[in-house]
Amino acid sequence: MPFQLTITLLIRAMPDLKTEKNQAINEINNRLFFRLFQVANTTQQWSVLGALSRPQVTDGMSIGDLSRFLLVSRQNLTGLLSRLERDGLLERATSEDDRRSRKVKLSAQGEALWIKLQDPIHNFYDAALKDLSFDDRLAFIHYFTKLQSNMSKL
Repeated sequence: MPFQLTITLLIRAMPDLKTEKNQAINEINNRLFFRLFQVANTTQQWSVLGALSRPQVTDGMSIGDLSRFLLVSRQNLTGLLSRLERDGLLERATSEDDRRSRKVKLSAQGEALWIKLQDPIHNFYDAALKDLSFDDRLAFIHYFTKLQSNMSKL
């Protein structure tokens, strides 16, 4: 087959290859984000309890501050906070600084649960990350940080 004919046939086939590559990339992107959402949903309550357990927020946090700290929307946080409040793990109170503002904070039951959960959480993390080296874990942080940065620009 003459060289020119080979090149022409390859060029004609490239759109199909490009389409297949795009389809593969789309499939990988879908799988990656699906897995991220699954992982994120596993530890949402822990994240809220952990954020509210920090010494600098013993008086509570506004929902806006909590959503910014956790990098989640207020809409996603509202239902979770309602469930945690229903379960007696957190309390909502009017802010002493601004009567129009409400804060959320751990209840005594929430504080006790957070302390009780420390060992199981650490064991869960160790088991979930067991096949990842220290460097792998640092790489995860690096790539998740890049992803979060890109997403925040959208």
